[in-house]
Amino acid sequence: MAVPPSYDYAPVAAIMAAGALLALVPLAWAWRGWRGSTPAERLRALTVVALFLTFDLVLFGAFTRLTDSGLGCPDWPGCYGNASPLGAHADIHAAQALMPQGPVTHVKAWIEMIHRYLATTVGALIVVLAVASWAIARRGRAAISPWWATATLVWVCLQGAFGAWTVTMKLYPAIVTAHLLGGLGLVALLAVQAERYRPRPVVLSRGLRAAVVGVAVLALAQIALGGWVSTNYAVLACTEFPACQGSWWPPMDFEAGFTLLRPLGLSADGKFLPFAALTAIHVAHRLLAGVVLAALLLLAWRLHAQPALRPWARGLVAIALWQLASGLGNVLLGWPLIAAVAHTGGAAALMLLLATWLARVHASAQGMPVSAGLASATGSGRLGAAS
Repeated sequence: MAVPPSYDYAPVAAIMAAGALLALVPLAWAWRGWRGSTPAERLRALTVVALFLTFDLVLFGAFTRLTDSGLGCPDWPGCYGNASPLGAHADIHAAQALMPQGPVTHVKAWIEMIHRYLATTVGALIVVLAVASWAIARRGRAAISPWWATATLVWVCLQGAFGAWTVTMKLYPAIVTAHLLGGLGLVALLAVQAERYRPRPVVLSRGLRAAVVGVAVLALAQIALGGWVSTNYAVLACTEFPACQGSWWPPMDFEAGFTLLRPLGLSADGKFLPFAALTAIHVAHRLLAGVVLAALLLLAWRLHAQPALRPWARGLVAIALWQLASGLGNVLLGWPLIAAVAHTGGAAALMLLLATWLARVHASAQGMPVSAGLASATGSGRLGAAS
C-alpha cells in the first residue's frame, strides 16, 4: 500500500469550490432574507450565521478527534489526492484491510472530510465578510471597523494551517490543542463582532468588570488545559472521583506531562510517555476545574444581586453545572462520546457567553454614559440581559 505525501494540492480547487457552493446557502439567506435592510444589518446577519457554523465546526472537530478520525485521510487538503473519499475508495479499502481498527477507514475518512468541507465553508463566509466590510467602509457606511473582519480572516487562515499540521504532524498534541483553541478563539472573535454591530452596553462597577475579566482568563486557562487532557488521551488516567487511582495524590510526573514539544504518546527523548504523566495532566485539569467552578458560581452570585443581570447569572450557573456533569460523566462512565462532545460544547458556550459579555462591558467602559446605557436597555426592554 502506497503512503500518500503529506501535502497534495491537486484537489484544492475542487475542495474550495465545494466550500464556496455550501457557503451560498447562508449567503443567499443573508442577502434575500434581509432584503431592504441596511448593509450593516446584512453583515451582522452573516456574522451570526458564520458564528453558528463555527460553533458547529468546533463540535464536529471534537467529534472528529474523539472518534479517532483525525487521520482518516492521511494527507491534506484532500484524501489520497482526491477531493472526496469516493475517489480514494481503493486506497482507503487497502488501508482498512491492513488495519481494520486503524486510523484509516471509510467511515473515518468521511468524518474527516466533512470536517474539512465545513471548515472551508466557514472560511468562504469569512472571506465574504472581509471583502464586504471593506466595500461598505469605503462608502462610509461601516458600523464597525473592517479591521475586525480582516483580523478574523487572518485568524481563520492560521486556523487552517493548524488544521493541516494536525494531519501532517500526526496529531502532535501541542498542534491539536492549538487548533482547538483557535476554533474557540474564532467563536469569540465572531461573537464580539456580532455584538458590536448592535451594541448593548452593560454598566458595571470597576470591581465587577475586573471580576468578569479574571473569570474569563481563568476559563481560558482551563479550556487550554482541557484540550491538553483530550489531545493526550489522559481522560481515563483517573476513573473515579474525587480520588484518583485509589489515592488523593497518585504518582504523577508533571515535567513529562507538560513538556509541550513532543509527539503523541512519547516523551521528548522518544520514549513512551509514562502513565504518571497522563495522571499529572488529568489531575491538574481537575484541580483547576474546582477553582474555575468556584469562580463562575461566585461571579454568578454577584451578578444575581442585580435584577437586570440575573439572566447572565443564570447562564453562567447553567454552563458551570453542564461542564461539571459532562466532565464527571467522562470520568465515571468511561469517556462516552456524547459526554465528551458535550464537554467541548460547554467550553464553546462559555467562550461565547464571556466574549459577548466582555464586548458589552467594554462598550460601557469606553465612555457610554449610564443614562445612555439605560436608554438602550429601555428601548430593548432589558439592561444587560442576554439577547
